[in-house]
Amino acid sequence: MQQLHVVIRTRGRAWQGARSMESQTDFASHASFMNSLVKEGVVLLGGPLDGTPDVLLVMKANTPEEIRSRLADDPWAGNALLEITRIAPWTLRLGSLE
Repeated sequence: MQQLHVVIRTRGRAWQGARSMESQTDFASHASFMNSLVKEGVVLLGGPLDGTPDVLLVMKANTPEEIRSRLADDPWAGNALLEITRIAPWTLRLGSLE
């Protein structure tokens, strides 16, 4: 059964700190890939954590391995711009994603 997971991804070795997110290599391909995960209902929420090199995603999946497999297809994973640092099952207790 699918459950919610919180995923933390961080900038990889290929991230160019002097460039904006939109100026990184393959940004359009990355954005298209992530938008497709949103349309599929796999990614529910996501965005950079201000003041950190990290990105937070809330995803639906059966297992952490399923998340790793899906995110491995992200162009930014393949060219070392983002890497997964943590995946944790999450129980939403306050508010709603509906």
